[in-house]
Amino acid sequence: MRYPEKTAKHLPTSTAAPRGSASGRATVAIAFLEGMLAGLQHAGSPTAPLLERANIAPALLDDPGARIPVDRYAALYNLINAQLDDEGFGLFSQPMRCGAFEFLCRSTITAATLSEAIERSIRFLRLVLPDLSVRLETTREQARLCIAETRPLLIGRVFAFEWLLRLLHGLLSWLIGRAIVLDAVAFPYPRPRHADDYALIFTADSTFDTPALTASFAANLLDWPIRRDEASLQTFLDGAPGKLTTLYRRDREMVLRVRSALRDALPASPSLAAIAHQLHLSPRTLHRRLEDEGSSFQASKDALRRDLAINSLAKTKQALAQIAAELGFADTTAFYRAFVRWTGMAPAHYRRRLHAAADAGKQGPSKRRQGAAASPAPPDGVAK
Repeated sequence: MRYPEKTAKHLPTSTAAPRGSASGRATVAIAFLEGMLAGLQHAGSPTAPLLERANIAPALLDDPGARIPVDRYAALYNLINAQLDDEGFGLFSQPMRCGAFEFLCRSTITAATLSEAIERSIRFLRLVLPDLSVRLETTREQARLCIAETRPLLIGRVFAFEWLLRLLHGLLSWLIGRAIVLDAVAFPYPRPRHADDYALIFTADSTFDTPALTASFAANLLDWPIRRDEASLQTFLDGAPGKLTTLYRRDREMVLRVRSALRDALPASPSLAAIAHQLHLSPRTLHRRLEDEGSSFQASKDALRRDLAINSLAKTKQALAQIAAELGFADTTAFYRAFVRWTGMAPAHYRRRLHAAADAGKQGPSKRRQGAAASPAPPDGVAK
């Protein structure tokens, strides 16, 4: 069985997922969904109708190991913003009204350099998001984007930091037309249970329990010119800001090239040396480039197998032995061990949970569990 997933090899002019893109394959930890819903839940608003409009089964919120396709996450992102008229998801002391992201883009697109765009972003966010302060620190070799609370964040605190860093990182990368590789990020909270996903979103070099969020990158990028214009902005804003999340797997060129080569080789499991030869690189160069993008050969292989395994468990009735064989595992036992390591539960149990969630979503509000739509438990952000 071949998986005809296609990926972009360069940072796109638009964040809209291209036809046949990887967005339907790439998955997001349910913790990010919980954080995005925290403001609605705190206000006592029903979440099930929005989840269903985004084609997400509400019962998945009961499963800490669940993952959802990134395109559905992006759809929910925009639905919540529209319902609340708040691009900050109801997490802050004042709403960030819809249209704020557009004006952030417009305030930065005429900047001359990335450094100037960051400074404009900082001034703009001070007006619309007073609960968080953003500042830029620089040394000769390194730039640091620092985000700190100006007042305690009481709702969805972990997600609030993740969201703002992702928003700025995605926008700034788009402005200069290349992915900004984050060398390291320090987060101001304990390591969450979904922290393994940070290697694909931010960097593998993540630390926790620091006083403020600090994201480091090469200082020479600050001098890069802004390469976007009004025409490209109109395309970029189509589906934004939710479509920024589709960069989840598309802003790492070498990771994606390796992922594509590994996928095309299934059920064979080629070595790093074999993939390097196929990509016309030395093994050492491939290792270094993956490391520069915050990943590794094994991490890329694991992420691909995990996403394809979840897709097969959710959408097919294939036996576990068949899925294991198609993904290149020596036997079902090896697949079982790997899946438990990835998700914390056995594949058969994971499939039952997915199907139960789908069945619950089909039953309608009268049969669905009360807490999903009416009386949600007090949120704890996405801390796990």
